[in-house]
Amino acid sequence: MELEWSDFLKWTRETQPGSVSEQTLTLENEVTVEIWDSGVMVAHPPKPGSKDIILSCAVHGDETAPIEMVRDIAHDIIAGDLVPAHRVMLLIANPDAINNGTRFVDENMNRLFSGAHANGNTAEHKRAQKLEYYVQRFYDEATGTKRQRFHYDLHTAIRDSMHEKFAVHPFTHGKPYKKNELSFLNHCGIEAVLLSQSATTTFSYFSAEQFEANAFTVELGKVKPFGENDMSRFASADKGLRELINQHDLQLPEFDANQLKIYEVTRVIDRQHEDFQLHFPTDVANFTPFEQGYVLATDGETEHCIETAGERIVFPNAKVKIGQRALLLVAEIPASRLKLV
Repeated sequence: MELEWSDFLKWTRETQPGSVSEQTLTLENEVTVEIWDSGVMVAHPPKPGSKDIILSCAVHGDETAPIEMVRDIAHDIIAGDLVPAHRVMLLIANPDAINNGTRFVDENMNRLFSGAHANGNTAEHKRAQKLEYYVQRFYDEATGTKRQRFHYDLHTAIRDSMHEKFAVHPFTHGKPYKKNELSFLNHCGIEAVLLSQSATTTFSYFSAEQFEANAFTVELGKVKPFGENDMSRFASADKGLRELINQHDLQLPEFDANQLKIYEVTRVIDRQHEDFQLHFPTDVANFTPFEQGYVLATDGETEHCIETAGERIVFPNAKVKIGQRALLLVAEIPASRLKLV
């Protein structure tokens, strides 16, 4: 059976995830490639190393640059130009939203993991449940001891950012942060890391909490339509991820606290009323600081102000559904405060 790289991208022709029959092909380099579903591809080298790597994209269907990156990685694996040293899963998460040209169709998929998909019946709820199954299957099928699990969920943001490329580190529940992982992010061109301070229903938190994976939500720039991305701006991330895939032992420099800005979440503002407004322009960039006392938002009769000097905004979105996060407030902290291993 001949397997084309485009078989991984059935979303270009098929609108219903799950409509693709599983396919398997052994390449000339003895790498086995499996297509489990629309946008779900697994590559097994004949003698896999100790890493189980997941790269996901299109949790939001309009975030096109990561889709193009993952597409090209899939193409190069199947063409034999990128030879994995480790087991790799590539995921295009929300084909329906891609076809629709929108962030999502019915629900923000990045609020539907860790079982939250059980609270609805939309296509996104069903797809999130399938993605959880595929992640578990991928990790469970690994053999051998001392395995290392990785999951980089690739995104681009709605608005500009004072740090063009940044990563969100899922809540660790008190576990230390890993210097090697922070060094790898910096190697990929990441300028800042935002430390989540609570459990969430994001895709990266699911992998981190359920499978102890080294998992991150990685923001690589700003949303643009297909064909309008300057892929040279993603070169460092693309190079780093390819090195992770095809090198048995990735050599990284020692962690340098001066190379990364570290932020922690100070407050989460959820929308509670229909009358919710943000009081700054839509083109204000992520990580912009405001003066103490500045009224950031009103939610019904409640005012949300900058309480502490140095607080900055991240991911503001006044259009979220009631009960969902409309804004994060963050503050920079020194790396010396982190428990590092």
